[in-house]
Amino acid sequence: MTKLTIAIQKSGRLNEDSLKILKDCGISIDNGIDQLKASARNFPIEVLYLRNGDIPQYLRDGVVDIAILGENLLFEKGKDLPVVEKLGFSTCRVCVAVPKSVSYTSIKDLEGKKIATSYPNTVQAFLDENSVKAELHIINGSVEIAPNIGLADAIVDIVSSGSTLFKNNLKEVEQILKSEAVLTVSPKISEEAKAILEKLQFRIQSVLKARNSKYILLNAPNNKVQDIIKILPGMKSPTVLPLAEEGWSSVHSVINEDRFWEVIDELKANGAEGILINPIEKMVL
Repeated sequence: MTKLTIAIQKSGRLNEDSLKILKDCGISIDNGIDQLKASARNFPIEVLYLRNGDIPQYLRDGVVDIAILGENLLFEKGKDLPVVEKLGFSTCRVCVAVPKSVSYTSIKDLEGKKIATSYPNTVQAFLDENSVKAELHIINGSVEIAPNIGLADAIVDIVSSGSTLFKNNLKEVEQILKSEAVLTVSPKISEEAKAILEKLQFRIQSVLKARNSKYILLNAPNNKVQDIIKILPGMKSPTVLPLAEEGWSSVHSVINEDRFWEVIDELKANGAEGILINPIEKMVL
């Protein structure tokens, strides 16, 4: 029986978030402590836990069919690999940072400077794009310490909250790219595995849509229902049910998380009352 082979990061936040989305897709992974390969009980998928930086080559070689990676890693090591789904978690950015004491006005200030980074291809492309020449020092891990020990004038690294930069007396001065977890696919994936991938993508899309949406219930006077319906996009159209109290209706719909408070304010201004918001576990379109 054909199985879809997926690579995910061996440990860390991306590992946890990747396993969570598989679990939310109803896929139960049987894996023990320090196990590097595991199969699902209820879906034709096998998980390989691999070192992050090695995954792009495993995809090219066809050792794995798909992988969950950060966009930043694809930009650095896998520009030839296609993104088939953006997953919306493990967000970060790749940034240039310099010591807080340094006066920085523009990227031209990096001319002739030493830059420490774990992302040499990304940094070089950024420098070339801006016609800046600098000396790169490739460091694997603990990049933030480089300016403090005199190894570099600046660093380029991934940043989430910025707390690590702050603790190391650094400040962010340029953003090279934004990154999130993505699903990418091997150029050597078989047709049988592609069919399984389509089923997995359907589940992932349902989970992601649910994460970005809320179920809303509200009461409204009948003479305001049409105005309220115009505010609520829903999936097709809101559901309107009569209340026991004459002249009132209950309106049910779905709103996007990104516009949540904006929509709530509009609803209240148009006569909505008793607004209830519920999370959505899955959303099949």
